[in-house]
Amino acid sequence: MRPAPPLNPSAAPPSRAARLLNPCRVLFLRLGVLPFMLLIACVVFSTLSEQFLSGHNLTNLLRQSVYLILVALGQMLALVTGGFDLSVGTVMAITSVVSALVMQSLGVALPDAAWLVIAAGCACGLLAGLALGLVNGMGVALVGVSPFIMTLGVQSIGFGIALFLTGGVPVSGLPGEFSELFGFGSWLGVPVPVLVTAVCVVGMGVLMRRLPIGTHLLAVGGNAKAAALSGIDTRRVLLVAYLLCSALAAISGLLLTARVETGEANLGGSVALESIAACVIAGVSLRGGVGRVSNVVLGAIFIGLVQNGMNLANVGSYLQMVVLGALLIVAVVADQIRHRMVLPG
Repeated sequence: MRPAPPLNPSAAPPSRAARLLNPCRVLFLRLGVLPFMLLIACVVFSTLSEQFLSGHNLTNLLRQSVYLILVALGQMLALVTGGFDLSVGTVMAITSVVSALVMQSLGVALPDAAWLVIAAGCACGLLAGLALGLVNGMGVALVGVSPFIMTLGVQSIGFGIALFLTGGVPVSGLPGEFSELFGFGSWLGVPVPVLVTAVCVVGMGVLMRRLPIGTHLLAVGGNAKAAALSGIDTRRVLLVAYLLCSALAAISGLLLTARVETGEANLGGSVALESIAACVIAGVSLRGGVGRVSNVVLGAIFIGLVQNGMNLANVGSYLQMVVLGALLIVAVVADQIRHRMVLPG
């Protein structure tokens, strides 16, 4: 019995370029533009500076990236619901200012109770940050205000309050133990800020993959009307998203306050743009319904990696803003292309 002839004997085997492009296309569809940007950045900056890939610099890069990782994780929650949060930088600032003012005041009254002072300051700072998140969540979820308008307004209000409380002057006089532990401390050789961030990353992973609220967040972002018809309380889900977003930004604000040892009203100046860029580069869709914790962590590290590489290459701060904006545009364009490839027509 003769073997069956090939279906298309005239068809040429795939070329080498086609064999190379097909895995790249699959990788792009699954993970977005992040792997390609990481590869390009590592090649470019390792060429510009011999110190870039050194162990000391990579450790320093990870330490510097933890603050953005926390904010980007919170931003992801807003993005997967189909919105975003422009007030995360203000949440960091108001948390920093309120916690520092409380520590400063109580430190004078209770000089021998440093840890009580630190606990009270951190609690007040977190509550202040959560208050902004509650305002955002109520405006978006209950009133139906556009996330852009709501979070932009809260950003302006919070920044004004922070400046009013400090007069534009950094708040000093914090207990030394606060910075020694949360700013420069380590446990088993691992910096405390990295440990705190790792706990938050694991918690976010459990929330998004194991708990019902994670499924509800993705469902609301994918199709809010369908989610409501299936019995999901979309208002509660949106409120939780903005509360958790502010909570993570507030934790980042506390850690950064410990790092700089002062409370500052301009602490999170550009973090909103950086967190959105980290999420979009990590494949979080601006349409909602798509987002992975591990990818967002890598996206935030990528933003820190680019900033670190540009610092080593002596790129000016103004030009760094140009590069960051360009990366955001490239990521958005890549998201559009990816969406069309997944859903042609």
